[in-house]
Amino acid sequence: MITFYSIIIFTGIAGSLITYYLNNHLKWGAVLASAFPSLLVGLFFYFFPFLVEENLAQQIPVVFIGASFVGMVSNKVLHHPIYVILAGLIFSIIYLNKAQFFNHFGGALGTSACIAVVAAIGLATVIQQKGFKKKKKEK
Repeated sequence: MITFYSIIIFTGIAGSLITYYLNNHLKWGAVLASAFPSLLVGLFFYFFPFLVEENLAQQIPVVFIGASFVGMVSNKVLHHPIYVILAGLIFSIIYLNKAQFFNHFGGALGTSACIAVVAAIGLATVIQQKGFKKKKKEK
């Protein structure tokens, strides 16, 4: 059976990838690439909330919007969609585990997206350099 967590993670990855594709490949621009699919997802679950359980109908649009912030990244920053998938996954994990940390903190979705993108950039850098390089000792 598909669990709540797997649906949230799938939504995070899908939201980031769709926005990334619209922004970088179809050249819609970051704002439109984020806003349009988010609007569609939000309207879908507004008009058809009975298709999934109530909690999911409320959470999916929020996760999709936050993940779309991840997808707004330029392909000059995250060169390959696999890193966008990784950032979407990280965003979803942060969203699922945010607990009390972001309570009463404005911009929690954007902050979580920023953290996810920065983490993905760091991991991409480590992967591309094939690990951490040790500094040479000076004599």
